[in-house]
Amino acid sequence: MTAAAPPRWSAAELASAALAVLAIDPAGTGGVRLHGPAGDARAAWLAALGALLPAQAPVRRVPAGVGMDRLVGGLDLAATLAAQRPVLEPGLLGAADGGLLVVTMAERLAPGLAGAIAAACDTGTARIEREGLAAETPARFALVLLDEGEADEPPPAAALLERTGVHVTLSGVAGDVRFDAVDGTEVAAARARLADVGDGDAARLLVAAGLRLGVPSLRAPLAALRAARALAALAGRTAPDDDDLALATALVLLPRATAPLDAGPPAEPEAPPPPAESRADEGDDAPAPDGPLDDRLVQAVRAALPSGLLGDLARLAARGQGAGRARTGTEVASARFGRPAGTRRGDPRRARLDLLATLRTAAPWQRARGRPAGDRSAPLRIRADDFRVRRLVHKVGTTVIFAVDASGSSALQRLNEAKGAVELLLAESDVRRDRVALVAFRGTRAEVVLPPSRSLARARRALAAVPGGGGTPLAAALETAQLVAHGVRRAGG
Repeated sequence: MTAAAPPRWSAAELASAALAVLAIDPAGTGGVRLHGPAGDARAAWLAALGALLPAQAPVRRVPAGVGMDRLVGGLDLAATLAAQRPVLEPGLLGAADGGLLVVTMAERLAPGLAGAIAAACDTGTARIEREGLAAETPARFALVLLDEGEADEPPPAAALLERTGVHVTLSGVAGDVRFDAVDGTEVAAARARLADVGDGDAARLLVAAGLRLGVPSLRAPLAALRAARALAALAGRTAPDDDDLALATALVLLPRATAPLDAGPPAEPEAPPPPAESRADEGDDAPAPDGPLDDRLVQAVRAALPSGLLGDLARLAARGQGAGRARTGTEVASARFGRPAGTRRGDPRRARLDLLATLRTAAPWQRARGRPAGDRSAPLRIRADDFRVRRLVHKVGTTVIFAVDASGSSALQRLNEAKGAVELLLAESDVRRDRVALVAFRGTRAEVVLPPSRSLARARRALAAVPGGGGTPLAAALETAQLVAHGVRRAGG
């Protein structure tokens, strides 16, 4: 590799490079995760991507609240009733075959839906086994995950992030930017000569860069290699050069990095010395054994990145690592309210009837139940086993109980410090719309100075009015906090 550093890339230039890579080799890269709020920049990026794709390539959008039957496929109710036999209606996965599947608000996609999309990415088919149907439809597509999540929200499902090779952010891109630097004719020509682009030494260098950056995934170096080959094909080269490798590293490996760029190469265990005979047999022209791979690729990426991009990537990584610790409330089943989470067999007198699911269950059996064929005026034969009710889930609210020590040992300045710390925690709870309760203990007893409430101003006033002095009745504080917690549980929180 040469010592010259590649040119400096802005966030818009990285987004443009991701655009070209995805348009040239969508199947090889797997797709792209586009992080940033909805706005003009994202709309311009998606419009430019649609212009670069082949004319026959379909683009299908998956809303966050899509049902499994609409995503994977299911029974076509109208056609089934007309034919009196099960008729398949393909879902969005099959409709996106040969094109793109755009998942909007990917950070809020249900785990079951994310698993179905990941399975289709692996197998290239959408497997339908529901409502008396068993079929497979082709579903070869590239993913576009639109991630609008903030720092306190969990990222999209790990299974989907693993299968989207390129990760870019639009947070630092101006709203009036235009992604028209790549010409559609050049992309089509690059797509045609992609098969003639070789790997050279790119695979070894990208794997080494992944190890240096602490990337745990084995898919990431492969996606980086396909991205480097796509960039080489766009430039008319027969193999990736230094600039292609550095840019592919910035697009694929760096957003997944868990080790700082300043860290040295990983230590390698010392190999035992070769036997004396083998050393004696080696001539002066014998090649030297390979040492640790150099870090020039990582340093080239570091020199070429804009100053603010590393901070954005670090925040994205922290958001992904802290997703399991985020308090988002526990989902519980409900009979009457909440968001839909599928259907089940049940009694419509005790839960909400899902009319369409009930009709889909009964439709394939109309001929066997004696309904005249072709007579649309004849009533449908629906039995008790056909009834389907909605599964509804809702999130239980979180209540944070603060027990404040107002004894003499924590009075004066230390009590003020404790109040300031609690106010910071109250502000974080207010962002998540949690409820808060305050228990103050001093002297010989503990008291609830604020019952569970969502009012941050009320909590601050109650906290400011807490006097100091006396002993430290810790047992009474724990008992009082436990009573408050039991009351929250009894109220459904």
